[in-house]
Amino acid sequence: MALVPARFDSSRLPGKALADLAGRPMIEHVWRRAAAARGVGAVIVATDDVRIVEAVERSGGRARLTSPAHRSGTDRIAEVAASLDCDVVVNVQGDEPLLDPDAIDAILAPFADPDVRMTTACVRLTDPDEAADPHVVKVVVDTHGDALYFSRAPIPYDRVGPDAPRAACYKHLGLYAYRRDFLLAIARLPRTPLEHAESLEQLRVLEHGFRIRTVETSHDSVGVDTPADLERVRRQLLAAVRT
Repeated sequence: MALVPARFDSSRLPGKALADLAGRPMIEHVWRRAAAARGVGAVIVATDDVRIVEAVERSGGRARLTSPAHRSGTDRIAEVAASLDCDVVVNVQGDEPLLDPDAIDAILAPFADPDVRMTTACVRLTDPDEAADPHVVKVVVDTHGDALYFSRAPIPYDRVGPDAPRAACYKHLGLYAYRRDFLLAIARLPRTPLEHAESLEQLRVLEHGFRIRTVETSHDSVGVDTPADLERVRRQLLAAVRT
């Protein structure tokens, strides 16, 4: 089961879920890409706004109206997940219209290990402009592939010379999967100082001492956080339509 949290009043780009991208609202692109993943049986958009519900249903998708009080996407999808009968829930961010369905299948694979309770995706980060961009979330991982920290700042800070081995830097993608009972448990946890400081909900999981398994993928994506992101995605989708 894939759930797509979509809030209308985005702080940086209000109404972005309904922004027109190649003739379709962004939220439609997102749920259709999620539905194309082989490991996803169904997709539900979880939103606080009836306009998003109507847009999803007009395009043939499913949506649920949730409480407007939720402060994170995790909390919003947990409300819907509480009524579902499934083992694993995929959280597809509502501002990822270029997400590759194969990335969803990649983060589902680690659940073959019964000890894995949450996964997420990342790509190797090589662009220094992206590394410095606070809208691009970075992640560093341990030798087992579990996340050590997520930040909007460039991490890790590299003090070594050009001939020394360099630590890998990864861009975090807005994509998670959880065992359903674990999702419900972390949604009940109190917000944490680092989560508040960075405005990154996944830090709540790490601060409470739980692990997040990362999966490196070659399928990069563009999260829409700013008007410039929106125009970049619009150009890419229009180019794809023309070809």
